[in-house]
Amino acid sequence: MPVKPKISFENLEVAFASKSNGELKKMYYIFATMNSNLAVSLGIKLADLAFSLKLPINGIMKSTMFGHFCGGESIEDCQKTVNKLAEFGVKTILDYSVEGKGDEASFEATKKEILRTIERSAGDDNIPFAVFKVTGLGDYGIMTKLQESKTLSDQERADFERLEKRVDELCAAAYQVGTKVLIDAEDSWYQDIVDGLVYKAMEKYNTKTCVVYNTYQMYRHDMLQRLKDAHQAAQEKGYFLGAKLVRGAYMEKERERAVKKGYQSPIQPDKGSTDRDYNAALSYCMENIGSIALVSGSHNEDSNLMLTELIAAKGLDEKDDRVYFAQLYGMSDNISFNLADAGYNVVKYVPYGPVEKVMPYLSRRAEENTSVAGQSSREFDLIKKEMNRRKGK
Repeated sequence: MPVKPKISFENLEVAFASKSNGELKKMYYIFATMNSNLAVSLGIKLADLAFSLKLPINGIMKSTMFGHFCGGESIEDCQKTVNKLAEFGVKTILDYSVEGKGDEASFEATKKEILRTIERSAGDDNIPFAVFKVTGLGDYGIMTKLQESKTLSDQERADFERLEKRVDELCAAAYQVGTKVLIDAEDSWYQDIVDGLVYKAMEKYNTKTCVVYNTYQMYRHDMLQRLKDAHQAAQEKGYFLGAKLVRGAYMEKERERAVKKGYQSPIQPDKGSTDRDYNAALSYCMENIGSIALVSGSHNEDSNLMLTELIAAKGLDEKDDRVYFAQLYGMSDNISFNLADAGYNVVKYVPYGPVEKVMPYLSRRAEENTSVAGQSSREFDLIKKEMNRRKGK
């Protein structure tokens, strides 16, 4: 069988086709700033201070960091971004990126907003998934106690039952309107409880097609086996496994807690081990594509290229609904837009929410870009090359 020619992530004309010269220039300044750890750290502190003093900086944020990495302040605000991405064959995941206050009122408000994203995605091919974090719906402290096999108080038990109900309500809503829902990974010390909630929903809603997806962080050294065990359980119980693969983003937090509490760190010894297991997980999912639906959430060019080759080797159509590529809005456009241009299913996570409430998300995005080896430099270099290419035309 002929293998599809290799895709190039160096095609900058395709990568930045959606950006005007003005937008490209703005990206240049944003990533130039993010290339400096000091500038990022200082910028985050100044923005936090300005919001705490209630200074009118929303406009500045919207024209810089917020405007680049977020779709808007509401679902309706994101429509322009949804339309623009769709013009170039890239689909959208509306990602409500507000961190709640951790009380019941906040959990209920988050559930209602996620329900709105599910309703918005219904019947819209440009928004094939909804997404949520379980910690947005209930107390992670209770989940931690459960994972440690500690006894819950009556109040904690009631709170956890409300969390279970919210998770089920969201998955049921996705099932009813015919969309799919991705459930984010969490910290290792309560991930087992999250998994239990997700697999319970899969058993209920993934019997005919894949509706509910769990997330597997491959920077954990046990995650490849956990993925295989989850697939085995799904086969035994007769449902499809939805698997979103990511490398993971909170290594230092995990390692620090492991040292502090005196247990073995769940994190891989090095990046090479993470890359190896990520690619092995891709291969495993594609080998079992009859019973697994895959979302590859990666900004790694080699892994994305490998998945295109696995799709070709399996003889699948590029538009096979069981395989999606996913990247974050505002990042790795050279991957997303070239994949979409070649006909693959590509989605961008498009965060939204009130500017001041999305600041924790933006802070993490900036810090992750500076901490991930070469990420900001790579983005910055591509932007400079495209600006030079346009000047040379």
